[in-house]
Amino acid sequence: MATASMIMPPTLGVCSTKRSSSNGKCTNGRRLNVKAMSFGKSYLELYNVRVEKKASPERLAELGVSRWSTWKTGHGKLAWDWHVDQLVYIEEGEVFVVPQGCKSYLQFEKGDLVRYPKWFEADLFFFGPYQERYSFRAYGDDA
Repeated sequence: MATASMIMPPTLGVCSTKRSSSNGKCTNGRRLNVKAMSFGKSYLELYNVRVEKKASPERLAELGVSRWSTWKTGHGKLAWDWHVDQLVYIEEGEVFVVPQGCKSYLQFEKGDLVRYPKWFEADLFFFGPYQERYSFRAYGDDA
């Protein structure tokens, strides 16, 4: 398995210093975020990724998240492409998502509900234990 320093995303957006692999923070203490901009749009808008930060228990119950499939991993990098829309609820840890051809990243953490669009391609970086529940969405299913 590669060490965390070998699998870091190529550019860390707002953080210009080396990042600690244990706590997801820059060595200067600043938190990494998704506020990078491209052509006046956030990367969330540019790539059509939607996120509900700290989704409420009511929202999770409405979606039936407790019945979704579970996936977990540890440190590592995963190249992924979505052939269908996927809704993900992060139960543990955080993930850094580097869209294909992009030099910055999106960051999602425990409690976030993320919708990845069909045909989205990215490298996913994990720097500790990570667990999610996921559901593939049908065309037109706009949860």
